[in-house]
Amino acid sequence: MTKPFRFSVTAGGITNVTEFLELARKTEDLGYSTLTIPDHLDGQFAPIPALTAAAMTTTSLRLLTLVLANDYRHPVMTAKEAATLDLISDGRLELGLGAGWMKSDYDEAGLDYDKPSVRIRRLGEAVAIIRGLFGPDPVDFDGEFYNVSNMNGLPKPQQSTMPIMLAGGKEKILTLAAAHADIVGLNPGLTAGVIDERAGATATPNATDQKLEWIRASAGDRFDHIELQTRVHMAAIDDNREALAAGFGPALGLSAKEALDSPHALIGTVDQCVEQVQQWRERWGISYIGFSYDAIDQMAPVVSALAGT
Repeated sequence: MTKPFRFSVTAGGITNVTEFLELARKTEDLGYSTLTIPDHLDGQFAPIPALTAAAMTTTSLRLLTLVLANDYRHPVMTAKEAATLDLISDGRLELGLGAGWMKSDYDEAGLDYDKPSVRIRRLGEAVAIIRGLFGPDPVDFDGEFYNVSNMNGLPKPQQSTMPIMLAGGKEKILTLAAAHADIVGLNPGLTAGVIDERAGATATPNATDQKLEWIRASAGDRFDHIELQTRVHMAAIDDNREALAAGFGPALGLSAKEALDSPHALIGTVDQCVEQVQQWRERWGISYIGFSYDAIDQMAPVVSALAGT
């Protein structure tokens, strides 16, 4: 099922309150669907309070945690904070959850950096608990990592079904996402704990084809109901596509051609970028496109041409 395009702006890295709130209003005014904030322990705002502030200064802008690292908080608290923000925002929250990946966060905070399979299993249990706490009945859960007893999560979110997003670049996390998420984000593989040239092999068109195979196999009959998202790491409106791609590609271990064909880079004239995004949806079903805040003005004509279509 073809889904309409929508676009988001990521505010990670902004630590000035006035600048952040101005960005929230501008994101809404330019026709972007969603403001997103990642979850790291370095110099950025904490996602939940920052998105709460954004909710109070906008009226229709949706809000996405992209994504809350499960290892940094207990799922019972995640559910409570998410439901509260959904009520405050009049039902505008999209809850992005992740297994945690940035190794420096773990090292600096003294957290155990378990292998990916452990973190992903723990995330799976957290998703089950959070879903349950959003529902009408008390939750009992006895798992490998969490034990919850007769807990009726309060408050309840305003949305009858809170959209949950899971994202990743490898088979285990995408299999979990396809089985349980409403939104599945396609990322480069981040098992190294950093974004560098080692991610390139998982950011190519062929690698994206493979990701869609994993997602389809795990999702089964629910595949048509899943919204597919990508995070664009390089976005520019420029006539000289090849030169820009040649400069960007090596940072992710990609050739210029691979970068231009990747769903994680969008470079060219407005018409070329519009066509490229349409090709992403035709080939992979991707309809939810995320940009960094420094691309908000350049990508606005692309958003204007495609949002809602």
